[in-house]
Amino acid sequence: MKRIKNLFRKKPQWISDEERLKVIEQSSKQVSRGVFFATIIIITSFLPVFMLSGQEGKLFHPLAYTKTFILIVDALLVLTLAPVLISFFMKGKFRPTDAHPVNRFLERGYEPIIRWVLKWRKTTLTVNILALLISIPLLMRLGTEFMPPLDEQSILFMPVTLPDVSNGEIKRILQVQDKIIKSVPEVESVLGKAGRASTATDNSPISMIETIIMLKPKSQWRKGIDKKDIIKELDTKLQIPGVVNGWTQPIINRINMLATGIRTDVGIKIYGQNLDTIARVSERVKMALEGTPGVSDLFVDPITGGKYLDVDVNRPELARYGLTVDDVNQTVEFALGGASIGNTVEGRRRFSISLRLAQDYRNSVERIKHIPLQSPVFGEVPLSAVADIKFVDGPPMISSENALLRGAVMFNIRDRDMGGTVAEAMKKLETAKNILPEGYFIEWSGQYENLISGEKTLKIIAPIVLLIIFFSLYFAFHSLREAFLSLITVPFALIGGAYIIYFWDVNLSVAVAVGFIALFGIAVETGIVMVIYLNDAMDQLIKAKGNSRETITKNDLKEYVVHGAAKRLRPKLMTVCVSLFGLVPVLWSNGVGMDVMKPIVLPMIGGVFTSAIHILLVTPLIFLMSKEYELRKYGKLEVHDTKH
Repeated sequence: MKRIKNLFRKKPQWISDEERLKVIEQSSKQVSRGVFFATIIIITSFLPVFMLSGQEGKLFHPLAYTKTFILIVDALLVLTLAPVLISFFMKGKFRPTDAHPVNRFLERGYEPIIRWVLKWRKTTLTVNILALLISIPLLMRLGTEFMPPLDEQSILFMPVTLPDVSNGEIKRILQVQDKIIKSVPEVESVLGKAGRASTATDNSPISMIETIIMLKPKSQWRKGIDKKDIIKELDTKLQIPGVVNGWTQPIINRINMLATGIRTDVGIKIYGQNLDTIARVSERVKMALEGTPGVSDLFVDPITGGKYLDVDVNRPELARYGLTVDDVNQTVEFALGGASIGNTVEGRRRFSISLRLAQDYRNSVERIKHIPLQSPVFGEVPLSAVADIKFVDGPPMISSENALLRGAVMFNIRDRDMGGTVAEAMKKLETAKNILPEGYFIEWSGQYENLISGEKTLKIIAPIVLLIIFFSLYFAFHSLREAFLSLITVPFALIGGAYIIYFWDVNLSVAVAVGFIALFGIAVETGIVMVIYLNDAMDQLIKAKGNSRETITKNDLKEYVVHGAAKRLRPKLMTVCVSLFGLVPVLWSNGVGMDVMKPIVLPMIGGVFTSAIHILLVTPLIFLMSKEYELRKYGKLEVHDTKH
């Protein structure tokens, strides 16, 4: 090995500007092609992220655009600006890389390891393959979700009560809830609303309460408590009879309602032609899902149970009193609903003036029965004399989709992944009997709908990413074997990503998939640099020994592979360390948005670490085995040009 090192080592010496520029030109040609294609591979491997649509597309497209444009400029600078800067700053007496103390330290530690690996080949390959095989069941055991929940620093409390609740009762419930919520030390402010707001886009019935809970900064929270603990504490304190609690966050709730019409994490839509039947089916579905691990805040969206005041006109009595149906309708409209009698102008604003009976004269059926009508024959007569007045049941709100009536069973998911929870819930519904009558069907919606859409897209994206990387490697090396040698780092990068997200207890999601896509490009980048220098070592071997199995021994191949692997060890490690040092601080960040960033970063951190180990140890071993095979079969080495 010393003889080989001496072959590459040169004494420090001054060289002319012409020689210096020639060396820079040759070195730039040798490295720039590999670095350029490595950059292009990272860009192209990330392009399939643009195939994501819906919520996931809106979230990750800006990231994809930013990364793509930065790397395009980076690829151009590698070919144009980098050689120029090198020519400006690399002047004076040149020393070999072995003279650098960092290089000597790294090579002194690396060389015994790589020699042990090349000696114990079967052991090395077995350990790597076992690590890869173990990562597969780890990934299979991970839960699935659409997107990791983003902490919005606030809570939306959405309880639902009986559909025939009165204005006074819902007001009382709202005040009691707000008072209880404000008693929790972490709560900054509370704002509750019952029913619909003054907008056409809010169709909430009066039985649905929306309470926005703003939390204090985390520095002011009690020690050892997190947001889940706060929600559990609030849920325990807010157990009011006749009220079903629901917990979510303001922004994601609005997104869910606008996208799917479901205000919880998951909803089961029941379609049919009759509201009463849909209500019965909904109750059966709810009973079948009760007790399912992970299912919380389970309730049926009420479609029956509303109360209506029915004024049934008695036409013979109307005729006897000399009244018409319009007389009754007009009186009921003015007395109960109110009718406009004029307008008032205040500055530039105009308001209508409505008139109706005071609350005390219309707050019960008996009082409504005594509302007077003016008969031209008999004078003043009560409303009950010409109409039958009573309360009747009816739907509090009618929902329809695709020209069919719709009901819904809704629930949130806590302490479990969405995919596993819904899968178990589906099995329960499949095994339950007499759930759906003929002509009725169900549909799973909410965030689960987005999860299925994202999974279908990712199943298309993953093969495309690998094909793009493989063909980019082929164009870089013009060799299928060299392309495969660099591409094999991808599954070994998967090892670290799988282990770290498993032990970090992160569910598989679109964010994790994007992290793996970014990881594959980074892993291949270092592999390309390693293959370039291994091929360069083979060039030096052929120059020294010739290209024949009569002149090249297995020991020669081994020594030159060791030298090629150790050559430029510092820049190889720098590539890995830059990625790690830039990503690791995210693990300890706790600002807004870190809930989504960590699942992206985790597979990249673990994958970069294991792929670096594979590239530094296993790639030279596989390269040596392939060269020994070439020498044994063809009698010479197939060397690919590394200078380009």
